[in-house]
Amino acid sequence: MFAVTGVTGQVGAAVADHLLKDGAEVRAVVRNPEKAAGWKARGCEIAVADMFDAASLTAAFTDADAVFLVIPPLFDPTPGFPEVKDMLATLKTALETARPGKLVCLSTVGAQASQPNLLSQLGIVEKELAALSIPVAFLRAAWFMENAAWDVAPARESGVIPSFLQPLDRAVPMVAVDDIGALGAQMLRKDWQGVRAVELEAPERISPAMIAAAFARALGTEVKAEVVPRERWEELFRAQGMKNPQPRMRMLDGFNEGWIEFEGGREKSLKGTTTIETAIRRLVAGA
Repeated sequence: MFAVTGVTGQVGAAVADHLLKDGAEVRAVVRNPEKAAGWKARGCEIAVADMFDAASLTAAFTDADAVFLVIPPLFDPTPGFPEVKDMLATLKTALETARPGKLVCLSTVGAQASQPNLLSQLGIVEKELAALSIPVAFLRAAWFMENAAWDVAPARESGVIPSFLQPLDRAVPMVAVDDIGALGAQMLRKDWQGVRAVELEAPERISPAMIAAAFARALGTEVKAEVVPRERWEELFRAQGMKNPQPRMRMLDGFNEGWIEFEGGREKSLKGTTTIETAIRRLVAGA
């Protein structure tokens, strides 16, 4: 039995989907049972749990051969990341009490970066969960190709997609969610001792210009990427409701300046199979 959190989000759903297709027994861990009907119909056991409630998490993880953990994303954290630290205290209590066979936790490219930024939250997660007494693996995924879903409408309507990644010809590590799901399902079935990290990206690195070109081919019309000047970022993010935009801005700086990178570099990362062309076609078709 594999317990999978985050099944109502992209990565958890992809992991659960791959496990079910392989004939595995899956316990879908959800906060809102109303969103679990589809998973129950596919044969999943349903466990209702909250990331800040140790008792419900313990029940969800008990008797599991392995747990796939997705930390809920927090894009506007309080300085010092107290939210994720509180969540980790609860998770560690639940995991040590339930003692599943092993833990695979979704992490990120740049989790080990020394400069503070939004992804530092996952660095904290790795440090804390590495101290557990069960085998732990971190799946460090690149920038999601599916983040380009925000660009479908402007690509269609104006032929211009705004880019915080810059310069426009700079290629950065990206990956498709389905490839993360496939690797996550594989990792849950493997045996290891101690702590390990696996880093995953697409077959090639991808630039904003390449994303625009993929949109142009998918839509059959001209599409170009346009830089959003850095001096406008804070104003834009605060207009969106962010109270603490600096971590997000520093994350973008990290990709743009190259200090957010895989610990093993491009040569040692595993490679998915999905290209940016395929990912963009899927987004356009689904919009």
